[in-house]
Amino acid sequence: MNARFPKNRRLLKSAEFERVFQRRRSQSDGLLVLYGSANELGYSRLGLVVSKRIGGAVERSRWKRCLREAFRLAQHELPQGMDFVALPRAGSSPTMPRVQESLVRLARRLQRGPR
Repeated sequence: MNARFPKNRRLLKSAEFERVFQRRRSQSDGLLVLYGSANELGYSRLGLVVSKRIGGAVERSRWKRCLREAFRLAQHELPQGMDFVALPRAGSSPTMPRVQESLVRLARRLQRGPR
């Protein structure tokens, strides 16, 4: 099992984020809002949007590290061939088990289809 998180597994360009947001497919819980869109690549990719409403730079960096690590560890449980954009909810604090469980659950709901 390869548990790396290489650059090709990340959404980096504005156009990639825009394509996911334009699909208007999202799921959420008390911790995250997850947007998703199918891609043609055969593997999943992750993009992060962590706004200043989350807190200062230290808190935002903590969220980003936690989300990247959760994706890295759970990428083989996630639906393949999808792009995801994760937005943490303000007022919640990240812990690895909670973030990973939330990411997997929301991604599976997105794969099943619209609400």
